[in-house]
Amino acid sequence: MYILIDSKSGVPIYDQIATQIKEQILDGSLPEGEALPSIRSLAKDLRISVITTKRAYEELEQEGFIDTMPGKGSYVAVQNRELMREEDLKKIEELMRQIHVLADRNSLTAADLQDMLELTKE
Repeated sequence: MYILIDSKSGVPIYDQIATQIKEQILDGSLPEGEALPSIRSLAKDLRISVITTKRAYEELEQEGFIDTMPGKGSYVAVQNRELMREEDLKKIEELMRQIHVLADRNSLTAADLQDMLELTKE
């Protein structure tokens, strides 16, 4: 598992950790059942507070991405395909918002965007 913390990004560290672990689960880098580093171990490796890593793991558990067993550790949860689809849809919606901002800035019409979409499919 690889996590890169950007202290200048403005995004809370726990959120950066949770997001990167979530992405690795969704892309298959972290397979179902894979053991995650302990909260203390991850905190030590990243040189951050245990409280921060604990919060990231709690977020992932609440969202259904990991299971935590007291005394045994945290593991990648068996993934609900509907949950994975929902995460992908959120990413698509965010990218579409960015596209609309760029399109408006450049006076592109819906037809222009549709043409561009068709070209990218080819």
